[in-house]
Order: sequence, then C-alpha cells, then structure tokens
Amino acid sequence: MKMEKEKCAVVIDEALPAGIAVNAGVILGMTMGKHMPEAIGADVMDGDGNEHRGIITFPVPVLKAGQEVLKQLRHKLNQPEFKELLVTDFSDLAQGCMIYSEFMEKMSETPEEQLNYLGIAVCGPKKMVNKLTGNLPLLR
Repeated sequence: MKMEKEKCAVVIDEALPAGIAVNAGVILGMTMGKHMPEAIGADVMDGDGNEHRGIITFPVPVLKAGQEVLKQLRHKLNQPEFKELLVTDFSDLAQGCMIYSEFMEKMSETPEEQLNYLGIAVCGPKKMVNKLTGNLPLLR
C-alpha cells in the first residue's frame, strides 16, 4: 500500500455534543489503526531523549455531516464499487452498549436501516475517498 496515494477521512454527526463526538472519533481512529498498522509511523525521540509513539503518517480530516448524510454515506459504502475501502462506523447502538457481547448480540438483531451513525471513518484510494467526502465541511 502506497500511503501517498491513500486517504482517510472521519465524518462525525454534527449534532453531537463535544464529548460524544470526540469519543466517536477516538473509537473510529483506534479501530482504523488496528486495520491499518502500516499507516502508523515509527516511534520518535524528542530533543530531551523522551520517546513518543508513532502517529499516522498522513493527515486525516475530521468532517461533519447530518444524520441523513451519514446514513446515505454508509449506504453508499455498502455498494460493490466501494468494496476496496476500509470502513468503520460507530452507531448509537454501539454507544449504548456496556459490554462487547451485548453489542454483538444487539447488532446481529438490528437491521441496518435502524442504525443511527455517530461517525464513519473511511480509508482507501484518495480519489474514492474524495468522491464520497470531498464536499463535507470540517468539524470545528
């Protein structure tokens, strides 16, 4: 994978309070990091000799969208033309579960149309990611 030709974007529900929005972004980032370890750079040392863990080697814009746009985006990402993208989502269902087994059980019983997304992260070829997210504003 050539990182210079890749792009990641995180899209967060613009209506979320700051704490929940940050939580959603952190969860999405950790999940993407697990699936893209090659995107994380080497650990580095500062001028005083203190070690700092490597971070992602390219920028990741954090964008915002309304609930309807998030649902449309997730629907598009389920289409065959976008199968090569790495996609992670975080829903209200997931956010409401206290243990992972509860999440697994509830998710297996819930139709996709009933999920409300707090955020979606997508990584892959820049052109594809831009096609999906290029018109969305930054979350500020």
